[in-house]
Amino acid sequence: MKLTGAQIIAECLLEQKVDTVFGYPGGAVLFIYDALYAYRDKIRHILTAHEQGASHAADGYARSTGKTGVVIATSGPGATNLVTGIATAYMDSVPLVAITGNVATSLLGRDSFQEVDITGITMPVTKHNYIVKNIAQLADTIREAFLIAQSGRPGPVLIDVPKDVTSQEYDYTPLQPCMQTPNETALPCGLDEAIKMIDQSQRPLIYMGGGVISSGISSDLLSFAEKGDIPVSSSIMGLGGFDAFHPLYVGMIGMHGTYATAKSTQECDLLLVLGARFSDRVAGDRERFAKNAKIIHIDIDAAEIGKNVTPAVGVNGDLRSVLRQLTERIEAKTRPQWLTQINTWKKHGEDAQKPMPHQIIETVQSLLNPDDIIVTDVGQHQMWTAQTYRFRKPRTFLTSGGLGTMGYGLGAAIGAKIANPSRKVVLITGDGSFHMNLNELTTLASYDLPVTVVVMNNRVLGMVRQWQKLFYEHRFSHTDPCRKTDIPALAQAFGLTGMVIETPEQVLPVLSQALESNKPTVIDCRISKDDNVLPMIPPGGDADDMITTMD
Repeated sequence: MKLTGAQIIAECLLEQKVDTVFGYPGGAVLFIYDALYAYRDKIRHILTAHEQGASHAADGYARSTGKTGVVIATSGPGATNLVTGIATAYMDSVPLVAITGNVATSLLGRDSFQEVDITGITMPVTKHNYIVKNIAQLADTIREAFLIAQSGRPGPVLIDVPKDVTSQEYDYTPLQPCMQTPNETALPCGLDEAIKMIDQSQRPLIYMGGGVISSGISSDLLSFAEKGDIPVSSSIMGLGGFDAFHPLYVGMIGMHGTYATAKSTQECDLLLVLGARFSDRVAGDRERFAKNAKIIHIDIDAAEIGKNVTPAVGVNGDLRSVLRQLTERIEAKTRPQWLTQINTWKKHGEDAQKPMPHQIIETVQSLLNPDDIIVTDVGQHQMWTAQTYRFRKPRTFLTSGGLGTMGYGLGAAIGAKIANPSRKVVLITGDGSFHMNLNELTTLASYDLPVTVVVMNNRVLGMVRQWQKLFYEHRFSHTDPCRKTDIPALAQAFGLTGMVIETPEQVLPVLSQALESNKPTVIDCRISKDDNVLPMIPPGGDADDMITTMD
């Protein structure tokens, strides 16, 4: 049947089981939006306040479901406004398809109104991108884009479609989506040696990353860890991949990880790395990182193996199939001495007084179910959340780990709530990040999305200020922005509920009221500018350099 290019785009989205897209209309995508009007009973469109918010919403939708998020923007500034969101998804391996409009093919290269080379701009931050100048290639390009976004190590793909291609007609033939499936019977190189090393190890430690979440192997990891009696640590991207209440769980690894994890990494004789990339925030001094351990690195992306830290054994393969083969073939063991030592380290600092942000986060957890979703922006509040909240299930913690995008949180919370209407969604943000994305409060109000926004308001740019305190001799250069924003009044101006927490006694009643109201609510949590994120391993340091107190 003959359809316009815009209709082909809509039909291909339906082929891929897409029920929701996020975006913002404009001249170059008017035919696409006209098609979305006709398909409005099949494809829900969420209009955000800004294209960056739309890209983060598509990201939050994807992270919380495992499905591919879809965002649409017009040419020129509409397309460039997506770049930060695309880069955020790229760094954290999030499946995303961005569809941008462009000027008509006859106008390309002429500096036409709202023309930009978005494929050139996004080449470094996409798995692949396309400009479709021939309508005959449109359907297959969209299908290939979804396949690339979802397969292997997930990531974003961009499709740029000139306006005239969306208006032309062409024969459309429906197809069922195809997915690449890993070869479950293949034996990746290095597997036999890895099994021998695990069986011979006395003090093994698992370091899991976001690949555990992406590949959906939480239950497989549990079976493996319990059979080998192997303790588990996690990068920030892996949080939720292993139940934080399980006795084998040690804690978060890295710069702001737990003391127990830092000591375990330092003293283990085998580090088994699953779907992680040895970020500089994990392995500050790569020469001293896990210095007593042999390293086994398992990852679906061959480029990650040996990129930052050279392993004794690298296994390139799908985590699910590799871990199942390891579980089947390793010896069942108990390691009481090693686990007793780790439990001793876990007790370190238990009696230390915690600042109010920790009380707020612990209270949030006490009021939520394990399936509910926590979203953060980037900064001190992000690290407090990662340190304090004990995630039990995958896809319940959404944060920008690799790019560290301030302004990510509100858009991502919107996407998560749209995708999971029956689950509570709480955004924990800081006043710095909040001011970067507060325009999306209008989206919360427009769609009446009952997201609770908890603003850790210390009236400074807290994490940068903490670094200035530690490493720049208290020279607080431009980290006190002197904002005069009345956050509760601002929330009310947007049509939301605004609340305040000023004392520890207010924490439980205010949070309870907000979460029970089932309304979009913003809570101004007025905390001290001198509340710091501790412990902290300084850049280039290791466990011996850990900072546990600050003036």
